Amino acid sequence: MTSREAIMEALRRAAPPPCEPAEPPRGIRFDDPVAKFSEVLASVGGRCVVGDYRELEVVQTARRVLTCPDQSSQSPHELADVDVAIVQGEFGVAENGAVWVPAANLGLRRVVFVIAQHLVLRVPANAIVHNMHEAYQRVGRDRFGVFISGPSKTADIEQALVIGAQGPRSCTVVLE
Repeated sequence: MTSREAIMEALRRAAPPPCEPAEPPRGIRFDDPVAKFSEVLASVGGRCVVGDYRELEVVQTARRVLTCPDQSSQSPHELADVDVAIVQGEFGVAENGAVWVPAANLGLRRVVFVIAQHLVLRVPANAIVHNMHEAYQRVGRDRFGVFISGPSKTADIEQALVIGAQGPRSCTVVLE
């Protein structure tokens, strides 16, 4: 037996027995994912309500409301005076208060969800997943979209939190 064969044989004898592969991570789970979604969304500056988005004060008092996808505007500059953008989300994530919005739901002017003063995201009430593991399984690999969690915010300047600095001043998720 060569020295190489002796070393390899010693390694085989010392190797641990084979074991079952670990289960893939499932992520955190919540007793009440809708309540957790609402709680986390509030912690990042948004709010969650149940009902009809047309009953929201921000919608009723707006001068210009744009429901996405909107194909009427030809230029993003035409969206400068949008008070409220209403966007259909596909599902929400309890873990981080985010809503998945496929690109198709934004239409040609994807800028609308960051240029409007207020953002209303409509989500089916039964479409709240527990965590991002479930979210990515649901999204799949071949889809473009965006996860939105709360209004625009920054704490860059003197570490003071500013809501609405670079985008919507408010974000309301309506569970329908």
